[in-house]
Amino acid sequence: MEKRDAGEELVFGLDIGTRNVVGTVGYRIGKEFIVLAQSSKEHETRAMIDGQIHDIGRVGAIIREVKENLEEQIGRKLTSVCIAAAGRVLKTITTHIEYEFDTENVVSGEDIHTMDLLGIEKAQKELTQQNDTRYKFYCVGYSVVRYYLNGELFFNLEGHKADKIGEDIIVTFLPEDVIDGLYAAVSQADLTVANLTLEPIAAIDVAIPESYRMLNIALVDVGAGTSDISITKEGSIIAYGMIPQAGDEISELIVQHYLVDFHMAEYIKLESTKGGEIEYADIMGIKHTIPAEEVWELVEPVVDKIAADVAEKIKELNGDKSVSATFVVGGGGKVHGFTEKLAEYLGLPSERVALRGEEVLQAVTFEQPDIKKDPLLVTPIGICLNYYDKKNRFIMVHFNGQHIKLYDNNKLTIVDVAIQAGFPNESLFPKRGKEINYTVNGNPRIARGEVGESAVIKVNDQITNINAPLVPNSSITVEPSTVGEAAKITIADIADYTKGVVNFIVNGKNIHCPKFVEVNGNIELSSYEIQEGDVIETRNFYTIEQLAEFMDVVIDKNHAILVNNRSADVSTLVYENFTIEWVAATESHEEEVTETEENQQKDLEDKTDSESAAEDVSVENIIEEEITVPEPERKEESTKLTEDIQSDFPVTLTVMVNGVPTELTGKKGYIFVDIFEVIDFDLSASKGRSIVTKVNGKNAEYMQPLNQGDNIQVYWEEI
Repeated sequence: MEKRDAGEELVFGLDIGTRNVVGTVGYRIGKEFIVLAQSSKEHETRAMIDGQIHDIGRVGAIIREVKENLEEQIGRKLTSVCIAAAGRVLKTITTHIEYEFDTENVVSGEDIHTMDLLGIEKAQKELTQQNDTRYKFYCVGYSVVRYYLNGELFFNLEGHKADKIGEDIIVTFLPEDVIDGLYAAVSQADLTVANLTLEPIAAIDVAIPESYRMLNIALVDVGAGTSDISITKEGSIIAYGMIPQAGDEISELIVQHYLVDFHMAEYIKLESTKGGEIEYADIMGIKHTIPAEEVWELVEPVVDKIAADVAEKIKELNGDKSVSATFVVGGGGKVHGFTEKLAEYLGLPSERVALRGEEVLQAVTFEQPDIKKDPLLVTPIGICLNYYDKKNRFIMVHFNGQHIKLYDNNKLTIVDVAIQAGFPNESLFPKRGKEINYTVNGNPRIARGEVGESAVIKVNDQITNINAPLVPNSSITVEPSTVGEAAKITIADIADYTKGVVNFIVNGKNIHCPKFVEVNGNIELSSYEIQEGDVIETRNFYTIEQLAEFMDVVIDKNHAILVNNRSADVSTLVYENFTIEWVAATESHEEEVTETEENQQKDLEDKTDSESAAEDVSVENIIEEEITVPEPERKEESTKLTEDIQSDFPVTLTVMVNGVPTELTGKKGYIFVDIFEVIDFDLSASKGRSIVTKVNGKNAEYMQPLNQGDNIQVYWEEI
């Protein structure tokens, strides 16, 4: 809406009727509405039928003419407009809603507004359940019938204390195509919609003041295409309705009888309301003069039918009984005999069915001296006044090409319109790609997918965010958010795998190996991609066969395998710091290697008792103090590592193992791993646990020498 120099807010109201488009510009001071300018233009063709726009382009052109005429009168541009929809295919839902406070509370205007919105939402759901048509309906207005305070009937709730408030509410709905047509026509005139209401709501606000609404009164707005009806009783509007019959039915009869075009028929109809003689020319160009009484007699059957249908609808809306009085507005109601026929069908005295015009426009001042207060002006003025009625103010926007109407609570954001439009909530916010659920050593783990892109939200082609305030009449587009990449994780990405290694002593050399990982019972490489539901176990042990395969060594099976100086085979499990002795061979030199190892064994047996040696042998005769083996990249030559400890004077050593005195005998000296030969401890029973080894409270090394009286601890610890 526009501002005057003096600060008043100008309201532009437009009554887009079946026969005429009437525009009004004015402002309100107190209870008085000042009309600065008014303009009316008749449709040149039948671009509208029964209140429905059929030719958007032609209606838009008429609206532009009316707008430009008003702009010329007031000397400024008009950019937004208030409009009303006719009640074609009108649906009304009457429902009851209650709003309960946590504790006794003073009822505020915001509480009442919240209850109104809850009532509208409930009515929308009820209509959706009842709707058996192809139409999608939109709310175009509502009226509260009565309020309740703690279950008792109340006229005004605000300021009272209550535990619970309630209301009976009438909510009116029209089909989507009616609303779309109005918006499209207005848009073609370079206007945006500031407010939308229903024609009978606009008319009743002017024609039946609140002081009259205690009475059971009907208001009938007879236009060209529709006759809109509303009923008041006990201080409230209790019903809305319509019939798709009005002045056009009379004009169409005149067209056929007098052989004239529709414009001439309209002229004849209007002139007949004045009485006297009517001059006209038919489509052949022949001029005629007829008395108004002839027209009255011609149209009487049609007028009778319209009056009968209106009366029947009034009774239906009023609980199958007549009303106390009926007010008639609109140009169609001025047709001769209509009010008298309506009174007859309602069973009312003729004086209780009357046209309303000048008497209901007392609080309206026209600055144009040539404007006559007339029933035709009731609805256009009502459209303007409805703008000030906050309870019926809505925000209309275009959302992804769809017209959406929301109730203006001054807190609306783009989220609200998206929800109203049924836009999927999950498409507003970025979505993660598919996650992977798996377990590691019995503990559940989740690898989450990547986060997708947020929804791209634009208002009038400008990028904004989902929580931006809603701008009336704006064009909003939302490109759905995207799904991120699905989760992808390998064995190498698991901390349990990467944070440690297992150390073995193979033929006297330290061999550092990565922990083995089993997936669903199968050994997998570090490059294995984990799948949904995988069961992963990290192993801090190898079998002899796995260790040899990892080191790219072929074990000579003609020679003994020793684990901690005890006989073993390729399936024996070896743990952290275990000592392993084997003889390695290559397939291409197996016999040669065997002979070499026999000679080496003989040399060892000939060594004096005072000597002890560990010799590292490989086909390349490379001697190293420590070998760290990465994951294999190439095939290496076989390696032989042996160690022997001999003594001419065996000694007995007594140590404490897990609190039990334990003797070690038969050797000159003893190392930590020797205790496993004399204690009952199953090294293959880890079941995912970690072995703990300590000497005198400190972590033990498997090759650590033992002394008399050492305190040793060996046990399994849960990982």
